[in-house]
Amino acid sequence: FWLKRVRRGVFVFDCDGVRIQSRSAEAMGAYKYLEEMWRKKQSDVMRFLARLRNWEFRQLPAVHRCSRPTRPDKARKVGYKAKQGYCIYRVRVKRGDRKKRVAKGIVYGKPVNQGINKWKSVRNLRSIAEERVGRKCGSLRVLNSYWVAQDAVHKWFEVVMVDPFHSVVRNDPRINWICKPVMKHRELRGLTAAGRKARGLLKKGKRATKLRPSARAVYRRNSLMRLRRYR
Repeated sequence: FWLKRVRRGVFVFDCDGVRIQSRSAEAMGAYKYLEEMWRKKQSDVMRFLARLRNWEFRQLPAVHRCSRPTRPDKARKVGYKAKQGYCIYRVRVKRGDRKKRVAKGIVYGKPVNQGINKWKSVRNLRSIAEERVGRKCGSLRVLNSYWVAQDAVHKWFEVVMVDPFHSVVRNDPRINWICKPVMKHRELRGLTAAGRKARGLLKKGKRATKLRPSARAVYRRNSLMRLRRYR
């Protein structure tokens, strides 16, 4: 057997030149190439780009608007569209544990609560980034977010924001659900993808019996004493 490579695939021929098998070559689009590049973060090209981006992002404010997404493939996956009513904000969050915010580093309480530095965050950093940009841009709605860069001190996330009063958004049946009043500040109530992950709602069935509909609701349900009435 011998192979003859042609433009639209790979064909297998026998010794008489009769084709006996064909396999179409799978073509990759531009977004697929970008996705594959971002998967190889330790390659020389991506390490060089990350070094440049980290330097540039460090010079910018903690919350600022981007002219375009750094990762167009990822932005489209989480709901971004390059049209009116959509915008991208980049947010910088400090890595590591959270510090307790008390005056002069003094906690006027019991010794068990006197730690300052080693308090672990309940939510993930991406959810915190969404909250900060949501507070900064109160008239916009947080759709989703994704990671873009990090160094030893900070992580940077890009948040997809939607203008709920733009006519293009309001007339689009795929996205106008976000214009409803109940969708105000989804990021503050743990309704975005990062917030649901922090609440443990990626689990289903028996793994989530103490998480649904929420941890607080389950606590209240289990703490309620129900007694049968004597009749």
